[in-house]
Amino acid sequence: MFVPKLFTTLKDYNRQAFVKDLTAGVIVGVVALPLAIAFGIASGVSPEKGLITAIIGGFIISALGGSRVQIGGPTGAFVVVIYGVVEKFGIDGLIVTTVLAGVLLVLMGFAKFGAVIKFIPAPVVTGFTSGIAVIIFSSQVKDFLGLKMGAVPAEFFHKWMAYGENIMAFNPSAIGVAALSMIILLYWPRVSKKIPSPFVALIVTTMLVQIFNIPIETIGSRFGEISGGFPMPHMPHITLAMIRVLMPSIFTIAVLGAVESLLSAVVSDGMIGGKHRSNMELVAQGVANIVTPLFGGIPATGAIARTATNIKSGGRTPIAGIVHSLTLLLILLAFGRWASMIPFAALAAILVMVAYNMSEWRTFVSLMKAPKSDVLVLISTFALTVIVDLTVAIEVGMVMAAFLFMHRMASVTNVSVITREVEDGETPLAPELAHLKIPRGVEIYEINGPFFFGAAETFTSTITSVGDAPRVLIIRMRHVPAIDATGMKALGDIMKRLRTAKGRLILSEIHSQPFLALEASGFLKSLGEENLAPSLVEAVERAQ
Repeated sequence: MFVPKLFTTLKDYNRQAFVKDLTAGVIVGVVALPLAIAFGIASGVSPEKGLITAIIGGFIISALGGSRVQIGGPTGAFVVVIYGVVEKFGIDGLIVTTVLAGVLLVLMGFAKFGAVIKFIPAPVVTGFTSGIAVIIFSSQVKDFLGLKMGAVPAEFFHKWMAYGENIMAFNPSAIGVAALSMIILLYWPRVSKKIPSPFVALIVTTMLVQIFNIPIETIGSRFGEISGGFPMPHMPHITLAMIRVLMPSIFTIAVLGAVESLLSAVVSDGMIGGKHRSNMELVAQGVANIVTPLFGGIPATGAIARTATNIKSGGRTPIAGIVHSLTLLLILLAFGRWASMIPFAALAAILVMVAYNMSEWRTFVSLMKAPKSDVLVLISTFALTVIVDLTVAIEVGMVMAAFLFMHRMASVTNVSVITREVEDGETPLAPELAHLKIPRGVEIYEINGPFFFGAAETFTSTITSVGDAPRVLIIRMRHVPAIDATGMKALGDIMKRLRTAKGRLILSEIHSQPFLALEASGFLKSLGEENLAPSLVEAVERAQ
């Protein structure tokens, strides 16, 4: 369970597999170059921090991960959170947040939370993913249009109001470069799928801007020349007060990293017919996020688009991911200073395309036809992500989904009175129950479905609505697969009420999980072994 896939795949590794991984790794490295720079800038940090993340984080995720083909690095999911942390707490705050999120991911992996994470409801995932896409798109309007304005407000509505006030200050040259980039992104795959369209868009637009001296903003004009060296590790001073303030962001980064990496691993499993090790993947993601920020990087996770590119390019082992990281390292060391010539309009076009692909608008539209409760969770998560905060959106979305799930489960579980139905012959009975005679003062109830806290109130209100307590109450539990503490408390309260009225409780046809839970709690000892019946017939005989 905690063995990296790299060790497993190397057992039967050969030269042919290495050539395929080498080719795929170089291609993915080229694809990752513009994305890493763009995600770094969009997150509110310098472009080389995005590259450092793809190099170090990508290397660790491939070397230690539980997937054969996972490619790690910066992704659009983190942009919103990183930008907010940097704006409020600076780079040191981001380092602390990312490191502690990594620690949390490692703990989640060793606690075997890998399988549990997969059960996050689709409306929550789609809601915050689509919301992030809208935010990424909104953040790129300034560079796409070349607007001459000050700092862009962080709040969604204020941001669009600022765009409206400065819309006439657009730069036709920036719009032209952005439009050309979009055309290349859309149509270059028809020419060649081996050379990635984002890379072609950057090369072509950068050359045009430099050759014709087009007056638009570049990375160099805003950030200066990108350093071609590798940064030294740095760890800021951590205080308990800082951790307390950063805790919501730490939780959000850990959950996002877990969800996105495992979703990417599941998708890649379907593409190659493999099976990833989810808990090992969480541990690898955690280690990557502990180490990467110490060298100036930002949060990293599995990237679905880059992982798919790796698979389509022939990558089948983690060696491809390691080659992808080494390719980016060589580019940084050899050509890093040239990256300062890249125009922001081209990067904005790439991120607009990323936002479109990330929006999952078809999935969003299809979920609008789901039950109203799911639509409510979807819209709430989406709106809160865009308008308020991603952390709030995930928390509220999960709580709403949990409550709605409990409501559904409570409606599935029902308590029925079968005493009169048996006497009147209204209920079809098994042959041995056809002539069952129920003594006077005996009431029979049946619970159908899981008996947990969502259904306990229904049970209690049904039992107590009868009026005077019967002399003997039989509860048939043949359709109760599980019981929780609240369900056990409800049974205990009913037993005490009956004893006060000098009555007796009998349980019939109890399953193994409820039996073991009631035995462990001491309820069965208090009830008495003689008041457990393997069938309804024997329960009625006991009542007699």
